[in-house]
Formats: sequence, C-alpha cells, structure tokens
Amino acid sequence: MIYPFKDHFPQIADSAYVADYVTITGDVKIGEESSVWFNSVIRGDVAPTIIGNKVNIQDNSVLHQSPNNPLIIEDEVTVGHQVILHSCKIRKKALIGMGSIILDNAEIGEGAFIGAGSLVPQGKIIPPNTMAFGRPAKVIRPINEEDRQDMERIAREYAEKAQYYKSLQKENN
Repeated sequence: MIYPFKDHFPQIADSAYVADYVTITGDVKIGEESSVWFNSVIRGDVAPTIIGNKVNIQDNSVLHQSPNNPLIIEDEVTVGHQVILHSCKIRKKALIGMGSIILDNAEIGEGAFIGAGSLVPQGKIIPPNTMAFGRPAKVIRPINEEDRQDMERIAREYAEKAQYYKSLQKENN
C-alpha cells in the first residue's frame, strides 16, 4: 500500500520493485533499480526517507525517522531482513545484516558491513570498509576482498530477483 501523508506522496522510480504487502507513506523517495521486499514498512510521515539507486530493503524491515532528522540510504546498499533504520545515514555499498538496528544520527561508512543482530546506537559512526558486530556494535576488522565479493554478490542477486518479480507483477496486472 502506498499512501500520501498530508502534502507528501512517495516518489518511486519506475524501475524500482516494490513487493506485495509493503507499506510506503509520505515523504519517501526510492531510486532507480531499488527493491523493497515483502512486508516492509517505510514511513515518511515525520521527516524524509531518501533511498538511492540499486538499494535492496529486505523482508520485514522498518524505516522511520525523528522530527527534522531524515533517513538517508545511499546507492547500492543492502538492508537485510527485519532491519530497523531510524534517522540514520547509510553510505554507498554498505551492508546491514539481518535483524540489526541502526538508531538516530548513526552513520554507517561506505562499504561497511554491520553483522546480523547488531545495534548501532545513536550518534555512533562506523568507519568506511570496516566490519562491525555486537550490541552495541564495535568495529572488529577491516573488510577483506572475500567480504566485498560477498556483499556485491548479495546486491547483484537481489537486483536480479527484483527484475524477475517485477516482470511477474506486470503479467498479473
């Protein structure tokens, strides 16, 4: 379901895929070739949510904000299943592992990897190209080539699946 909130209506690129049972409301922008998967909720009813190009927001994720504090997700980011993102910044090519929570004013650096189940508290900055795990998340090491390849594979596979499901949606409409 896609809903306006007051004078804001979600802006979703034509090439993006939005799965069934997703709710998107208000001041939300979703870029080219991005995908939002089943049962996710993206609310832009407090501040803007800006999602770049080739981003995948996986199943059951929740994206929201605090007043005057937008949520920004740059290009080619992977957001795992059941992630909560709240008024934070996720830089290019980062991966947020399943079940993680990233809170207000936290920033995940370009190419960083947040391990499954991690909690990145308010204001915490995770440097670019590092791996962080835990509750609270702590940097454990730099990203290596195997990590980078795995992150790229996940993003590529979600982009391919999104196009497949998008073609099914067109057939059924």
